[in-house]
Amino acid sequence: MNLNRLAYFAAVVDAGSFTRAAERLGITKAVVSQQVARLERDLGMTLLIRTTRRVHPTEAGRTFHARCLQVLQQAEDAFNELAQAAAEPTGTLRITAPNDYGTSAVVPVVAAFSARYPACRVELTLGDETIDLASGGMDVAIRVGWLADSSLQARRIGTFRQFMVCGAEFAGRFTAGEPQDLAGLPFVANMALREPLLWQFSRGDDEHGAAVRLQATIAIDATPAVLAAVRAGAGLSVLPDFLVRDELAAGRLIQILPDWQLPSGGIYTVYPAARFRPPKVTRFVEMLVAAEQKTGPVGEGREGAR
Repeated sequence: MNLNRLAYFAAVVDAGSFTRAAERLGITKAVVSQQVARLERDLGMTLLIRTTRRVHPTEAGRTFHARCLQVLQQAEDAFNELAQAAAEPTGTLRITAPNDYGTSAVVPVVAAFSARYPACRVELTLGDETIDLASGGMDVAIRVGWLADSSLQARRIGTFRQFMVCGAEFAGRFTAGEPQDLAGLPFVANMALREPLLWQFSRGDDEHGAAVRLQATIAIDATPAVLAAVRAGAGLSVLPDFLVRDELAAGRLIQILPDWQLPSGGIYTVYPAARFRPPKVTRFVEMLVAAEQKTGPVGEGREGAR
């Protein structure tokens, strides 16, 4: 059944004329007349009585017109509901993020998102293991560092710097002027990283820099726990700026060799391969990007979100 023909027929009955119905619909009179005639032929009955001055529905036409109005109203309601669902996040938003960035940056955005869109429930999974988005039923993953090639769709929303840091009291026990001076110092290794002990330092226009392999006195597999160990005076470690920003500002941690830089990394939103993303995903990512762009600088300044 061609539902457009129902709309054409209802317009003719309401307007009392093929000409006025065509004007209301924005199409030609010939198209309206042809489609209504096909509708009558499909139904095997006369719906309209045509005169030179006016068009009147038959008894069957009046009954059919009333039903057409119901069908057309239900169709309009269905489209309106779908449009509303597209504009307003609903359902359950499933996110995965690493422990450190998830706790410090994603959780506040999740709280704000839930307050703004109460019809949408959020499930946030924090962990340093990479979860398969499809099998895990995830809508979006937040990944920090350096992405491996995959069939997933990714967008970089920001960058972060890495700092060699230690506790304020621990900093007074040694003097380091060059990266090589760090080799014999106590080091807390972050086993969540691919290469937790080998670090490449650079400074200014120096193309080669300095590579230093440190010796782990403590090895921990969760970044927030590495921070706790460093804060407790266990030794040096390399931590991302978003995790140590407040610690450095308060003087609880000290940046070692501030004139030397460690490699910067990216902050990414990663999605399962799909043509369209639901509103719950796009709205959340918009809020996360906005929060990332507002993040203040650390030290000489953090690179802005891109």
